[in-house]
Amino acid sequence: MIPIHKAALLTVLTTTLFMPAAVVVPDAASARTTTVSRLNAQLVLEEIGPDAPREPTTEIKVAGSLVNAGTETLAGLRIQMRYAQQPFTQRAELDAYLSGQGLQPGAWRDQRYIQAPLAPSAKTPWEFTFTPQLLSLTRFGVYPIMIEVLDSYGQQIATQRTVVTYMPRGTKVARTKLAMVLPIIDQPRRSDDATFVDEGLPAAMASGQRLGDLLKIAQDTASAKGLTWVVDPALLDDARAMGRSHTVRVKDRAQQRPASTEATTWLDDLRTALADHPVVATPYADPDVTALAHNGVDDVTGSGIEAARTVAQETLGREVITNVNWPVSGMVDYDALDLLATSGVDTVLLNVLNLPPSPPPVTTPDATAALESVNGTVTALVADAALSETVGADTSVPGAALANRQRFIAETAMISAEPVTGPRTVVAAPHRRWAPDPKYVTDLVETASSLPWLAPATIDTVKRRKGAVTPRAGLTYTDDDRRRELGKQYMTSVRKVGARADLTSAITSAPDVDVFDLAMLRLASSAWRGKTDAAAPYVQQVGTAVDGRIGKVSITGTEQSRLRTLAGTNGDVPISVRNDLEGPRSQVLVRLRVTSDKPDLLRIEPYEADSEPILIEGGQNRIIPVQMTAAASGQTTVTVQLTTADGRKYGAPVELTVRTTGYTGIALVIVGAALAVMLAAVVLRVLRQRRGRRGPASRTQGRRAPEPATTES
Repeated sequence: MIPIHKAALLTVLTTTLFMPAAVVVPDAASARTTTVSRLNAQLVLEEIGPDAPREPTTEIKVAGSLVNAGTETLAGLRIQMRYAQQPFTQRAELDAYLSGQGLQPGAWRDQRYIQAPLAPSAKTPWEFTFTPQLLSLTRFGVYPIMIEVLDSYGQQIATQRTVVTYMPRGTKVARTKLAMVLPIIDQPRRSDDATFVDEGLPAAMASGQRLGDLLKIAQDTASAKGLTWVVDPALLDDARAMGRSHTVRVKDRAQQRPASTEATTWLDDLRTALADHPVVATPYADPDVTALAHNGVDDVTGSGIEAARTVAQETLGREVITNVNWPVSGMVDYDALDLLATSGVDTVLLNVLNLPPSPPPVTTPDATAALESVNGTVTALVADAALSETVGADTSVPGAALANRQRFIAETAMISAEPVTGPRTVVAAPHRRWAPDPKYVTDLVETASSLPWLAPATIDTVKRRKGAVTPRAGLTYTDDDRRRELGKQYMTSVRKVGARADLTSAITSAPDVDVFDLAMLRLASSAWRGKTDAAAPYVQQVGTAVDGRIGKVSITGTEQSRLRTLAGTNGDVPISVRNDLEGPRSQVLVRLRVTSDKPDLLRIEPYEADSEPILIEGGQNRIIPVQMTAAASGQTTVTVQLTTADGRKYGAPVELTVRTTGYTGIALVIVGAALAVMLAAVVLRVLRQRRGRRGPASRTQGRRAPEPATTES
C-alpha cells in the first residue's frame, strides 16, 4: 500500500487530498482544483451512497449540482460519469487520483445534455444511478468515479472525482482496529491564577463557536465506541475559575466580574458527555515540551503532568490518563522524549513524519512502535496521515463534508483489504486546535462504527505489537521543526520570570507548594507558537504578580526610621520583618543576612538565623535582634537582605544606619576615676585619723612632770 514517506509528502502539499475537484479548501485550492478557471464552472457533490454496498444489484446514487460561478452565461454543456472496472491496488494510487494527479477512468456512461443556458450564479442538479453489476464491479475494493462537464466543443471544463467502495457479501477481511483521538484543547485565558487576561472564554463556549462545537460533538458521540478524548486540564480549570467571581484585567486595571453561568454550564455538560470515554490529559496548559527541553526548563514538564492529574480529577470527578503524551504537532526529539519519560510518560502519539518507516512499506504499517529513552522503552503510536486529515478536514465549503467522508470510507477499506499478518491498529488524530463541524465529525464517528471492516478501539487498549514490526528510521526532528518551537528570546523572558517565581515558592512553609507553577505552565503553552506577541501581556502580568508577592515579605521601616543606635561597644540592634501575605499559603520561612559597610568600625556577630530559618505568619511582624560590636564611636551603614533557606536573595536589600556612641567605655573611665578619688579620700581620712590618735601622746611625753612640794620648819 501507500509508502508512508509519500503519504507524508502529500500531507504537506495538500490540506485535504479528497476534496471535490471544484470545491476545495481555500489554502489548498491551487493544488486541488481541476476546474478550468476561465469558465468558472464548479461541480458540487451532494449525495452518494450507500457507504458500502454488499449486493451486485444494490442501487448506488451519486448526485450534486453544477454551479456557474462566473460572470458569463454557460450554454451547450453536457455532463457524464466516468468509472473504472478495476479497484485501486494501493493507497498511493487513491491519493494521486483524488488529488487530480492520477489517470482519469476510461469508461463512461449516462451522458446528459444541459438544455437551458446556465446564467451566472445559477445552478442545475445532476444525478447518476447504477449498480455494481452494471459497472462490472466484482470484488472488494475502492473504485474511481468521476463526473465531468464538457462544453459544446467537447472540452472538459469541470470535474468531480470521487469513489465508491464495494464489498460483496461473503467477503472476509481482518477488521482493522481504528483508534480515533479527538482533542479539546484551547489557549490559556489566565495569567496568574487570580487574573483573566480577557473575557473571551464564555463567548467561545457558545453554540456555534469552537468550544461549543467541541462540546456538542462530545454530547452527540457520548455513547459511541472507539473514541479517546485528549483534554487540556487548564481549559477545565479556566472554566471552573470563571464559574466563580473572578478578576479580569482591562486596560491595565483589575476589574471584578460575577460568576459566568455559561462557563459553569459548559463544564458541567462536558463532564457528563465524557463520562463513558477514556480521557487523556495533556500536561497542564499543553506546554511546548520540546522548547522546554531545548531551553533548560526541565522541571516544568513533570509539574505540568502532576498538576494535570490533580486538576482533571477535581474538575471531571474521575481519573484521567497522564502516562500518554501527544507532543505538539506529533513531533518530538530525543531530548524531549527523555524529559517526558522521566516525568512518567510511557506512550507518545506521533506524526508519521516524526517516525517514518524505513524503508517505505508496501502496506499500511501497524500504528505501534518502540522508542528507547533514558527511562526505558516508550511506546509510540503513529497517526495515519490520510485518516487524520479526513477527521480534521475543513468542511466549510459546499460538498467538502461528503467528499471527505467518502474518502474516509475508501481509505479504511483499502487498509483492511491489504494482506497483513496479525492484528493491526491505525490511529486518526486531527490537529489539536481544530475547529470542527459537529455534524460532520459525529457522522464520521457513526460511520466508523458501522463499517464491516473496522473495529473501533480506544488508545488505552492499544498494545505495542510484537513480532513482525515495521522498521522505522528513528525520531526525525528537523531544523524547521526546531524553528516552530517557542523561540529562545521568548523562553528567556519566561525563564527570568520563573526564576523570580521560584523564590516565592522557596520561602513558603507549606511543603510541595509552588505558588506560580500553573502560571509558568500557561506561559510555556504550545498555544503561543507563532504568536508570542499575543503571549506578551501574560508574561508581563505574571511578572507583576510575582514581584507583588515578593514585595509582601520585606524589611520594614521608612527612610526616617532606618537609624539605629548602638549604646556601647556591643549590643542587640532590632530589625523588623513584615509578612503581608494572606490566605492558606501565607506562612513563610526566611533568613536574614546583615553585613557592615565598615567591618573595622562595626562587626556583625553571627546570627542564629544563618542556621535556623525565621518563621513568620501571614499578616504579622517579627522583630529580629542582631548582635553588633563597635570598635569606636561613629556612624556606619549595614545592609540587611532577606534570603531563602538555601541562601538566595529575596527581594531588594535595605540599608540601615547604625550610630555607635561608645558610652560604656566612657562610663568605665568615669567610674574608675570616681573610685580613685573616693579611694584617695578614704586613705587621706584614715591617715588623718591615725595622726590624730598619735598627737596627745606625743605632747604628754614632751612635758616635764612637776616635782613634789617640800615643807620648812
